[in-house]
Amino acid sequence: MRSWPIRICATLLTSLLASLLFLTSAPAGAAVDLSVPGSYAVGYADVSVSASGRSFGARVYYPATSAGSGTAVAAGRFPAVSFGHGFFQSISKYASLGRHWASWGSITIMPTSQGGLFPSHSAFADDLNAALTWIVAQDTTTGSRFHAHVRADRLGLSGHSMGGGASVLAAARNASARTVTNLAAAETNPSAVAAAATTTVPMQLVAGTNDSVAGPSGHQIPIYNAKLAPKQLRTIVGGFHCGFTDSGGLGCDSGSISRATQQAITRRVTTAWLLYYLHDDATHYDAVWGTSARNDPAVRFLGVQ
Repeated sequence: MRSWPIRICATLLTSLLASLLFLTSAPAGAAVDLSVPGSYAVGYADVSVSASGRSFGARVYYPATSAGSGTAVAAGRFPAVSFGHGFFQSISKYASLGRHWASWGSITIMPTSQGGLFPSHSAFADDLNAALTWIVAQDTTTGSRFHAHVRADRLGLSGHSMGGGASVLAAARNASARTVTNLAAAETNPSAVAAAATTTVPMQLVAGTNDSVAGPSGHQIPIYNAKLAPKQLRTIVGGFHCGFTDSGGLGCDSGSISRATQQAITRRVTTAWLLYYLHDDATHYDAVWGTSARNDPAVRFLGVQ
């Protein structure tokens, strides 16, 4: 008759030991897969930006109450990231990344400007900053979809290739920017390398070992070397330049991993960075700076915190 308390205690002890075994054996951060969508539904809107003396179209992806075009923004205020497209690339090629960041709680605005054959890198940097100025202004604009939904003190810059280089230029010009994460950032005119030397905010450069368009040796490594700490260069093994876009095109290269694999890694690495620096979520430290980041077999790590 007294055996049942013993059995209950044994069961509880077994469960406790199993839980402790999981916690000690599972890699840090393993419980959260940042390559898959976050908890928010994603809305999007095509907007006309007018700010800082600049005017252009843009698409905004944002955390929403339901998925789709023009749906209501989810409750709360959210950080904002301005993302620059690559040379002669449509912003539609970065839709999956914009949606992903929004699903994790970051408003992402993508200007359509400087999309022709002769873009101005300097003007594009100003457009990225103007996009941030515009989205911040929406927070206090009565009637705006984004009214009371933007964190003006949590702003980031990003981009791919030309847009990545422009994000470095933009960061050097914008005291309100809190961080930068970009993909295959290319050297620009004026120089992103020179701009990096004057930029103090944390910067993450994501590259691909097989990039034959704007490879690490001529682009991301010089930017990294010039940048003041904190900084990091995360190089995806087998990654390629066009692997950061949703589809290829004329003049695209290829790598030793698939586009789907590269994009999953990109989502994981950049989302951890944004959550850590824009959302102040210290639980992602290991994925950004810790053992998991430094020993990731898929991504080479170089960084100074």
